[in-house]
Amino acid sequence: MKRLDNILLHDTLQLIKLNQKALEIYKQHRATQEKGDFYKEVKPFADKVRDICERWEPAAIEWVQKNKPPYINAIQLHNTSENIQMVSIRAFVPESSLKRFMSHIKSVDYVLNQLLDELQSKE
Repeated sequence: MKRLDNILLHDTLQLIKLNQKALEIYKQHRATQEKGDFYKEVKPFADKVRDICERWEPAAIEWVQKNKPPYINAIQLHNTSENIQMVSIRAFVPESSLKRFMSHIKSVDYVLNQLLDELQSKE
């Protein structure tokens, strides 16, 4: 596996973990009905997700264009990047709609795992 593929694999795994972490954070804040502290919690978490997305999205799009997996396209990858960044902020807002939040979490998880499966099958 090429170095860039290894970085993409690593970033994809990181985003899967961060998506699950966002779900845990959301459940915790929803249970307590307390918003997260912007500078201590929200911004550091959202910045971490954004930084990985800024590296991951172009790499993932390039990989998909080269390898042409059957069920993944550039638009999905772009939307996934936007959705996980939105989720990384909304996780700290207990008033966020549960149904909408879960829909975004599941969508992000699905695309990331599809890409992960494709990356691992090319090893």
